[in-house]
Amino acid sequence: MEEVTIKGMTFEPYLRKEEIAKQVQRVAEEIRRDCAGENPLFLCVLNGAFVFAADLFRACNMHESEITFIRFKSYEGTASTGKVKQIMGLSEDIEGRTVIIIEDIVDTGVTAQKLRAQLAERKPKAVKMATLLYKPASLKAGKAPEYVGFEIPSKFIIGYGLDLDGQARDLEDIYVLKEQH
Repeated sequence: MEEVTIKGMTFEPYLRKEEIAKQVQRVAEEIRRDCAGENPLFLCVLNGAFVFAADLFRACNMHESEITFIRFKSYEGTASTGKVKQIMGLSEDIEGRTVIIIEDIVDTGVTAQKLRAQLAERKPKAVKMATLLYKPASLKAGKAPEYVGFEIPSKFIIGYGLDLDGQARDLEDIYVLKEQH
């Protein structure tokens, strides 16, 4: 793993794909255990979570489960705008079902809190959240996710689906913005 430069910013290696794969397996095992005998609906939040969602959904190996997608936007550049905009919504009936929201990262918690509230109005059995990355020091709203791959500091990261203005999602590893000295 070497440094990468995206949009003039330098990023250094942070989490290797092998470490990520181990945490995806661990989270999948927790979900399988907690949802045994159920038919959960996995709800992938686009765009960032698509890589994690694909790996997690396959690792869960729950043949009765389903996956669907919604899209929210709250980031521009390297910072959250503080405003959450729903771009594509949920059409499935979730009444009485367990919904597992799949996020790439939970930062401020604003998007997660809004999504949980919207889903609760549709009377699911339960709403749980699985995130690859969680920044507990940045949480301003809502509650911590039920399933967390990694707790990380409040730094800007890219790769494995996470982007900088749409770029770098294809990186297999996760990189952190290099601090200028």
